Amino acid sequence: MWIPEGSFWMGSDRAERQLAYGLSSQAVRGARWFEAEVSRRHLTLAAFCIDRFLVTQAQYATFVERTGHRPPGIRKDEYLRQGFLVHDYDRAVTRYLWRNGRPPENLVDHPVVLVSADDAEVYCRWLHPAFRLPTEAEWEKAARGDHGRIFPWGDHWDATRLNSATRGPGGTTPVTRYPTGASPYGLFDPAGNVFQWTASRLADGQAVVKGCAWDDEAGLCRPAFRHGRPPQSRHILIGFRCAETAMKP
Repeated sequence: MWIPEGSFWMGSDRAERQLAYGLSSQAVRGARWFEAEVSRRHLTLAAFCIDRFLVTQAQYATFVERTGHRPPGIRKDEYLRQGFLVHDYDRAVTRYLWRNGRPPENLVDHPVVLVSADDAEVYCRWLHPAFRLPTEAEWEKAARGDHGRIFPWGDHWDATRLNSATRGPGGTTPVTRYPTGASPYGLFDPAGNVFQWTASRLADGQAVVKGCAWDDEAGLCRPAFRHGRPPQSRHILIGFRCAETAMKP
């Protein structure tokens, strides 16, 4: 998708964060998760292109087959050392593990997961030397449009428009499943399904991930929401899409 040069509203203000807390559990409210969001500001970006859909298991399988790159996955001991263990390895992670270099047959049109930020960057460059992960700002503009919508589709929560904990199947879904949840620029899964790697980094070196996942509550499923993960992390809740700096005519 072509995203034209221009300004947009990035981040959240106090009113948006208060709305998000109202849609969240006591655990999220108590931890004040949304205070790390970028303060609402008008930002201007150069034109860029970004994938309309998340990279799928099938697409990543072609990459692995042709390059010999490490297949998505993580051993149990690696997973335990990695931390943030909300999901049990034996019950949740194993259903996304590849077998004999191939993804599970029932997930080929779902977003690829269990890939690190570095894996994602290598995939993007394999497609084309100019391709890369989007920055946080690029991702957010593509996900919410120019006018700072709270959700990709507007300012009111609607659980039917995305794969989340409110009304989802309890796992990833095909990347084309939720057309009514697309952003003003046509981005599918700008909220829900899986978090998405970006090229941006926090002060501590963690990679910024955007969006929300299939097990998240409504308050997190806003384009302004952000948090960080070590870029070497491989998790069932994180996927990606590629971007490209647009060439001037």
